[in-house]
Amino acid sequence: MDPVRIASALSRAVDGLQFEPPVTHVYNPLNYAKKPHTAYLKRFARPGIEALLLGMNPGPFGMAQTGVPFGEVSLVRDWLGIEEHVGKPPVEHPKRPIQGFACERSEVSGRRLYGWAEERFGSPDAFFDRFFIWNYCPLIFLEETGRNRTPDKLPAAERDPLFEVCNQALVRIVQQLKPKRVIGVGKFAEKRAMEVLSHLDVEFGTVLHPSPASPIANRGWAPQADKQFAAMGYKI
Repeated sequence: MDPVRIASALSRAVDGLQFEPPVTHVYNPLNYAKKPHTAYLKRFARPGIEALLLGMNPGPFGMAQTGVPFGEVSLVRDWLGIEEHVGKPPVEHPKRPIQGFACERSEVSGRRLYGWAEERFGSPDAFFDRFFIWNYCPLIFLEETGRNRTPDKLPAAERDPLFEVCNQALVRIVQQLKPKRVIGVGKFAEKRAMEVLSHLDVEFGTVLHPSPASPIANRGWAPQADKQFAAMGYKI
């Protein structure tokens, strides 16, 4: 199953799930931002990569707007060269509107990750020849206040069915791209990868999450990521 079909199957599966308060709004960018997400997959998902970088789920000003994991608007448009039509989720949170590539807010995590990739590799092709970025969960969960609720904070009755379909998609994308290693961007993603992919011939690792909520990342994410990649044997 190719990456576009994997994403389409995952999108249909998560659309069939139900979530209760405190979650009031659920966005699925695989659906309303399908065009840029498909462009990302077709252009950059390449078999035989060194590592798959695995994120948790979309950020409100990143993938939620562009359909690209960690996809800070300006870097997706200006560095990756992707700018496609983005629609709207069925029910939009007034504090978290989807503006697509017109969004002027910066996704700090995405700016740090893709900014690092641009600085270290120069071209998108040089980066994606070796790596690919995939989010474990494609959904963003919003509470009434507009606050994000991460997938790990969902009650078991909602989390378990979600994780089941996300697990299936992760196995499929790893089987398709055949990375030598899956690197969790943050501990949550590393843990999910190790639990889900233990039966496959793949190594595991982790890098610090570039979130501004991380005091360690705020002290300089890129040089710390360099050290972690070097410790895993990568020459960046």
